[in-house]
Formats: sequence, C-alpha cells, structure tokens
Amino acid sequence: MAALLSGGLVLAGCAAAPAPTVTQTIVITPTPTPTPTSTPTPTPVPTQEPAPEAPAPDPVPNPDLPAEPIPEGPAVDLGAIPGAQAAPEYDGAGNPVSYTVIEGDSFFDIAQRFDLPMQQLLRMNPKVSGLGENIYLRQVINLDWTKTG
Repeated sequence: MAALLSGGLVLAGCAAAPAPTVTQTIVITPTPTPTPTSTPTPTPVPTQEPAPEAPAPDPVPNPDLPAEPIPEGPAVDLGAIPGAQAAPEYDGAGNPVSYTVIEGDSFFDIAQRFDLPMQQLLRMNPKVSGLGENIYLRQVINLDWTKTG
C-alpha cells in the first residue's frame, strides 16, 4: 500500500500548476471636445443691377421693299391629299368654287390642295374662326376668290 500511496502522491505531484491570472488595467483618458470656431459669414459682394433694357423700337417697314399683298387668284385643284380628300364643286369653266369638309380634313391641307395661301383662304372664308383651326364636318369652304363666304 505504501507503493500505492507513494504512486498516488507521485501522480498528485505531477498535476500542472494553475495558470497565473493576468490582469490588465486599461485607463481611458477622455479627449476633450474641441471648441468649435465660428466661420466668418462672407460679406456679399455688391453687384451692379443690369441696366434696364431699352424698349424695342417700333417696327418700321423697309422703305426699299414694297409691301406685297397676298396674291389672289383662282384655286387650282392639285388632287386629293390626306387632310383634303373630298371632291370639290366646280363652276362651268372647271374652276373649283367650294369644298365640303369631311372627317379628317384640316384647313391647312385644304389650302395646300387648292394651291392657296392660308391668308387668302381665310380672307375668302371670314366665317372660319380660329385661323382655320375650327372647321367642322359638312362645312362649305369657299374656293372662289371673287366671292367671300
């Protein structure tokens, strides 16, 4: 038994010693918050106000060029085009004298088809309002430059 005890003691003596406890002290030193420095407000640079614009001069007709009236003349049917596809009415000499508006027609296209300046066609049709934008179905457009509708 003595051998056993001595062996037990020997075994007890072989156990590792406990690891030393490491303690570390951390000191936190607060960094002082910097005092903000004020930024100077920029001084506005005085600006010059733009000079008022001179009023536009009244239009003066060019004395070198004679004022040309819009030419007037008979309508010439150049054939149906998109926006002016209805058949016109003709006089005995074969000149178109009137055109009845159908769906899809526009006053501009009617003027183009009959080779008439818009201003002339508007003068020939004083009942057409809105510079020709307000035409309606079955409205009769005068194409005879000697008559105003």
